[in-house]
Amino acid sequence: MSSRHCLQGRVMSKNNLKPKIRFKGFTGDWEQCKIENVCSISTGKSNTQDKIDDGIYPFYVRSPIIERSNRYLYDEEAVLTVGDGVGTGKVFHYVNGKYDLHQRVYRMFAFTEDISGKYFYYIFFNNFYERVMSMTAKTSVDSVRYEMISKMEITLPSTKEQLKLTALLDNLDNLINLHQSKYDKLVNIKKAMLEKMFPKNGSKVPEIRFKGFTDDWEHKKFGNCVLIQRGGSPRPIENYLTIDENGINWIKIGDVSVGSRYITNTKEKIIADGEKNSRRVLKGDLILSNSMSFGRPYILLIDGCIHDGWLLIRDDKKFFDVEYLLQLLSSDYMFKQYKSLAAGGVVNNLNSELVKSTTIVIPNKNEQQKIGDFFKNLDNLIALHQRKYDKLLNIKKAMLEKMFV
Repeated sequence: MSSRHCLQGRVMSKNNLKPKIRFKGFTGDWEQCKIENVCSISTGKSNTQDKIDDGIYPFYVRSPIIERSNRYLYDEEAVLTVGDGVGTGKVFHYVNGKYDLHQRVYRMFAFTEDISGKYFYYIFFNNFYERVMSMTAKTSVDSVRYEMISKMEITLPSTKEQLKLTALLDNLDNLINLHQSKYDKLVNIKKAMLEKMFPKNGSKVPEIRFKGFTDDWEHKKFGNCVLIQRGGSPRPIENYLTIDENGINWIKIGDVSVGSRYITNTKEKIIADGEKNSRRVLKGDLILSNSMSFGRPYILLIDGCIHDGWLLIRDDKKFFDVEYLLQLLSSDYMFKQYKSLAAGGVVNNLNSELVKSTTIVIPNKNEQQKIGDFFKNLDNLIALHQRKYDKLLNIKKAMLEKMFV
């Protein structure tokens, strides 16, 4: 590698200029350079009003959202970051083609022979925001100044090692994008099916249903079908928590796994006296969040107690297949009722009387089971791609930490 642009004689141990993990055959120290010595830096020239909804070219504005434009300012490889606005210092894009650029978005371009644009993207992405944060005394970054970028130091291996690193990370990004795409597609399918597999506007049959089912669905007041009660919290809660494994499960929103509709364990337990001022719930019950992330239902696979951020939904009359009821409570059919019944049409939290007053639709048990199983399988696929996506993101994070200096 040519070192004419790189800083020499730094007071730094050679061990600090080698990554923890690297490809076989590479042993040399990495070199340290200022960003201004390996590329040019400038901002765009366009304003927000230059965007066009169906424009031909991508338009990078001061937001994570990529807008469109019918003109292009640049046609070259570059790495972009927001100078100010939403996502300041955190939004990164690698581009290699025609694009329009807002006047407060920085671009790093015209890379020297010492560095590939894609390698710069990955090392820039790795810790740029944290390094910018270290340059301010505040808890956020209002704007990124030119000097913050130009004087920042980065480390460079040989161009051959750069190519190895970027090829590996490109493949990983492709897998991440694949699972993100599959996840998004399945979420959209579920949303569409929830709309079509429940009756609309007082209808007694849904738009789509399984073969062999023709009976009308029943409309009933939800409060006449199930037991609905608000949770309660003994206070101060610290006085009732216990590390005894035989304590009562204390169920909180933090006990919900990402993407899951089931609660299987809790991080905390309470003593028996805590139950007196709480609400006992049983395995097989549903609980509905009534404040933060309101309206999200979960099936309990454990017994326990819930605080006043939950509503208990107990099918004591055995009207429902539990998976069907879970999906019904997750549907727009219910959320639209919450909004229409709430004062002023704004729902900040749910209470038991509001939920009791909703009207629900009930097919026969066999059709409920078909619908419940269909959405359960769809949820499992969604959760699968979410887990794979999260796992790959963690792998990428670890690689960026250990394969870069």
